[in-house]
Amino acid sequence: MPQASPADSESPLLTPEAIQALSYEEAYAQLETLLTRLEAEDLPLEEALATYETAVLLTTHCARRLSEAELRVRQWQEEGGAVPFSEWSEQ
Repeated sequence: MPQASPADSESPLLTPEAIQALSYEEAYAQLETLLTRLEAEDLPLEEALATYETAVLLTTHCARRLSEAELRVRQWQEEGGAVPFSEWSEQ
């Protein structure tokens, strides 16, 4: 399947390989588009299933990107502990 543009809800669904190449923001935008289509349109069963499967892949990709970002932030912090916002201050 060809890669879809985030702004084009009528374009073909993304392949797993294309999803892996997306930034978090691009994947999230695609996910929002697909969820809107699933909620608003009366899609044929096969199209709805394919859309749902792509949405699951995008969700997994977004979660992985967020986990990677969290790991990077934790590596910057002393002893890997999170700094609560109530204790955080600019220095």
